[in-house]
Amino acid sequence: MINSSLQKTLANEVNLKGVGLHTGKEVNLTFKPAPVNTGFIFVRSDLVPRVEIPADIQHVINTDRGTNLEKDGVSIQTSEHVLAALVGMSVNNCYIELDAAESPIMDGSSKFFVDAIESVGVIEQQEIKDEYIVTEPISYKDEKTGSEITLIPSDEFQVTTMVDFDTKILGTQNASLDKITDFKETIAPSRTFSFLHELETLLENGLIKGGDLNNAIVYVDKPLSQKTMKRLKAAFGKENISVKPNGILDNLSLHFSNEAARHKLLDVIGDLALVGVSIRGKVFAHKPGHEVNAAFSRKLSQIIKKDRRQNAPKIDINSEPIMDVNAIIKMLPHRPPFLLVDKIFELSEKHVVGLKNVTMNEPFFAGHFPGAPVMPGVLQIEAMAQAGGVLLLNTVSDPENYLTFFMKMDNVKFKRPVKPGDTLIFKLELISPIRRGICHMKGQIFANNMLITEGELMAQIIKRK
Repeated sequence: MINSSLQKTLANEVNLKGVGLHTGKEVNLTFKPAPVNTGFIFVRSDLVPRVEIPADIQHVINTDRGTNLEKDGVSIQTSEHVLAALVGMSVNNCYIELDAAESPIMDGSSKFFVDAIESVGVIEQQEIKDEYIVTEPISYKDEKTGSEITLIPSDEFQVTTMVDFDTKILGTQNASLDKITDFKETIAPSRTFSFLHELETLLENGLIKGGDLNNAIVYVDKPLSQKTMKRLKAAFGKENISVKPNGILDNLSLHFSNEAARHKLLDVIGDLALVGVSIRGKVFAHKPGHEVNAAFSRKLSQIIKKDRRQNAPKIDINSEPIMDVNAIIKMLPHRPPFLLVDKIFELSEKHVVGLKNVTMNEPFFAGHFPGAPVMPGVLQIEAMAQAGGVLLLNTVSDPENYLTFFMKMDNVKFKRPVKPGDTLIFKLELISPIRRGICHMKGQIFANNMLITEGELMAQIIKRK
């Protein structure tokens, strides 16, 4: 059974061949497995030396008819369909090698990329995936176009797109993806599309040289003149082009009645991949496009980086802890009023996350300070050390027979005062493996998702005599 919390990569490399939509140049694309924490990296294999371009929002240079990346003067065009396929197949780490600047358009969807990934399979890697858990709504709106994207909390990654093209041939459409496992069947086959008036502009500007009526849906939103017809025949190498009752050039059959909205959803997934982490939340995208997608991704990336600098643990304080105060008392030698940890929410071989509710009834507030109660810094460190004691004593089968002693503390910083009513979250992680009962930890205290106190602690457990 696949573990959704672990990082994943391809079981083997796989190659596809096609043409770039705008350049018309033949291009080989190879998906290759990548180590943990690599993310998605495009590699220009046609250059010497090879150039790597991470799929990161900071490398987006423009969103004109696709999401285009550039690093050190080297570019990748039309990245979104490839990235959507990787996300849709739950891949976290992959090298994407290209021997040209533009990804192959294939049939204008992500289907062929998905099929290629599926042909070699996806394997788990022994590392937890980097996931951003949405805890409050995040929105971006383009006032000129009315395009808007909102991200809200959800138990899993979900996307809904709402589009309004304001044309007779293609009006309002909606599409939703409730489970990423449905991507292959319900979203991946959805092809890119264009309106006839847009197509004329692209042809005039020497673009879509790799265009084909089999790799894009063209909605005819204006009368088709003989001049335009002649140009289209030449561009697509066809002797006959017509518009049938469905209003689509050359009468292509749609895969879905709302294929346009589904393709917009596909684009949203591909563009959000540029944030660089998996997202646990629900996306509502109204009139999305590459420009607004990129703007939202840029905003989200900044929010994530800010949160990561704080590095506050994402826990539900109202959920059932793995250790309550009674269980903690059985492990630690401390007793009230000197027991300064109320709950433990996470506990592994390498880290611990605990909690303390600071109330006005704390005995130290009587003297520190009358009229302006502030928790003493030394007690903050003691509380952090007690949480670390749980981590250390969890390594022995009979913790009640051991005592924990402080050995030293380094690089301690107090950033904000702790006052009555604060809920303190303790996070301690091993700096080095525990040896001979000695534990070296990095400790942090958070309140209201902000870093309050931090430091490095060392402690030792010694058996009672």
